Formats: sequence, structure tokens, C-alpha cells
Amino acid sequence: MKTVRRLLYRDVSASVMFVALAFLSLFFFIDFVDELDNVGDKGPWQAVRAVALEVPGHFYELFPIAVLIGTIYSLSRMAQSSEFTILRTSGLGPGRALSLLALLGTAFGLLTFVVGDFVAPVSERQAVVLKALARGGQQLVGGGAWLKERRSTPEGERSYSVSVAGATAAGVLLWIRIFEFDADGGLLSRTEASEGRVAADGIWTLTNAVVARWPAARSSAPQVQISQLATLVWPSTLTAEVVAAAVLPLSTMTTAELWRYSAHLSDQEQAAQRYEIRFWKKALYPLACLVMVALALPFAYLHARAGSVSFKVFGGIMLGISFVLLNNLAGHIGVLRSWTPWVVAATPSLIYLLLSMAAFTWLVRYR
Repeated sequence: MKTVRRLLYRDVSASVMFVALAFLSLFFFIDFVDELDNVGDKGPWQAVRAVALEVPGHFYELFPIAVLIGTIYSLSRMAQSSEFTILRTSGLGPGRALSLLALLGTAFGLLTFVVGDFVAPVSERQAVVLKALARGGQQLVGGGAWLKERRSTPEGERSYSVSVAGATAAGVLLWIRIFEFDADGGLLSRTEASEGRVAADGIWTLTNAVVARWPAARSSAPQVQISQLATLVWPSTLTAEVVAAAVLPLSTMTTAELWRYSAHLSDQEQAAQRYEIRFWKKALYPLACLVMVALALPFAYLHARAGSVSFKVFGGIMLGISFVLLNNLAGHIGVLRSWTPWVVAATPSLIYLLLSMAAFTWLVRYR
């Protein structure tokens, strides 16, 4: 059985990596051509660096599909040449074949998790910064956000709404506005600053701040008090991690960061459905590799007259595309309908797993 395992794993792994390399090469070329319009006078090497940093993200997104297509190709080729038939007559039963591929799918899923949680987020952040520097260090793509905070003070309950219009490649927040409200929702103050930085402990340092304070309802103050400060230190529970999660693209967030940020939004009574669904999709996405190898196994039991290897690979591509479409569609519908996040994330994989097991059982019993 060690020989069978070695033969199966070597053949399937080589096919999967070949398909993944082909996908990554195609996406690298498309991204490179698209990035050439944005490099300015930096030259094509700037585009190569920016696109290369996006490769781990593409690998994470495309690898389950590569697992499906590569496994279908490998098993179909073995069935076409009667290798798989010989393995079956030598004692490779359906249960054993399924367990062998499940172990290989687990290894693929572990690789997907490592790349998606430890490599892709770091490279995506560097790619965002590099593209911002290519534009002269201006605002990061998609850098605007609203943040909310509530805390108790000696004067009573206070709530804060913070608007950050953008962020630079150096981590400086731009065009900051902070609105302070009392327990009844009355506006107490408005702070505006051209830029600012957030420390790891949540201390905001604002530059060129303008603070406008409104008199309280029972106050005898005649008018709004406006003060200008070159530097203003504002303590907050909005740490640098929370701010980074709000201003950076979702692709730069790890599973743990998505969980922390969605929990923060829920604590502040903000809409967290989008981030909760994203968290569950990212947490369950490595399991898609298991679903893909299970979906590919029935192709090994198809007779050679059921179609050529190329026809079966084409069917695998269509299955992969349909899985991606259903997975993305479920996420958007889940946000619109406010469905349970983990159900939305798990449903596409569960549907395809049931389909693969049904096809596998039918082929083993009747073919």
C-alpha cells in the first residue's frame, strides 16, 4: 500500500502544482499588463514587484480550483491508461481510495491555510504600500472608514464617531474627524485634524487639530468654543490593529484579525455581517481542498468510453467555476438577507461535498 500511496500522491501533487503554476502565470501576466499603466516613471520593474507581491493572494484563491482540476486530470489519465483499474483489482477499494485522497486533501488544505493566513496578508499589505508609493505616496486604495467607540467617563457615558478619509503608505491617517456625543445623543465636540498616527496602545496623536466644543444643555456658556492645537493627544480604545483593519482592503486581513474586528463592530453596535461572513469563509476555505479531491474521485471510476481526459478536465473547470460563483453569490446574498454567517460560508462546500459523495456512491455501486 505504500507503493500505491506514493504513486497516487506523486502523480496528483505534480498535476495540481502544474495547474496552479499555469493559473498563477496567467494571472501574473494579466496583472502585469494592467499595472504598467500605474507605474509612471518607476519603470516596469516596479510593476513586476507589485504584481509578484500579489501572487500569494492569487495562490490562496485559486489553489482549491487547481486541486480539483489537477486531481481530475491525474485520476482521469490513470483511468484512461487502466492504471487505476489495476490498482482497484490489487486491493484499492473505494473506502481506501477515499481515505488516501482525503489525507492528501488535508495536506493541501493545510498549505492553503498557511499561505492564506501567514503569507498572503503580509504580501498584500506590501503590495498596497508599493502601489501607493508608485503614485507618489498618496492615499492608499480604499482607505476611507468610519469607526465607533463608546466608553464611560467621569462626566458620564460618551460615544465617539471617528471618520478617517484615507491613509498614506507610511501609515499616517489623513483628514480625521472625531465627533463626541453624550448619553442622550447630543453633540458635545468636533475635532478635525489634517493627519494623525495611532500607537499600538490606542493613543492617537493628531496634527493641526481644530476642536469645536458645544455648550451643554444646562450650561450658561454663550457660544461654541473653538481652539486650535498644533498637536493633540487623544486616548482611545481604537487601537492600531482596529484602524488598520478598517482602512486596508479585506484581502490584507488574517482570520484572527477578521474575528477581532467583527467582534469590535458587534460590541459597538455596528453592522458586522460582512466581516463575520468573511471570517467564516476564510476559516472554512482550506476545507474546500477536501471537497475538491472528493469531487474529483468519481472521475476515476468513469469508464474510458465516458469521455477523453480533456473532456473530463473541461468538466472539472466548469465545476470549479460554478463553485467559485456559488461561494461568492452566497456571501453577497447572506449580507443582503442577514443570514447566519457560518451557514452562508459552509453551504457551498457542503452542497458540493454531498454531490460528490452521491456521484461516488452511484458509480461504485452501479458502474
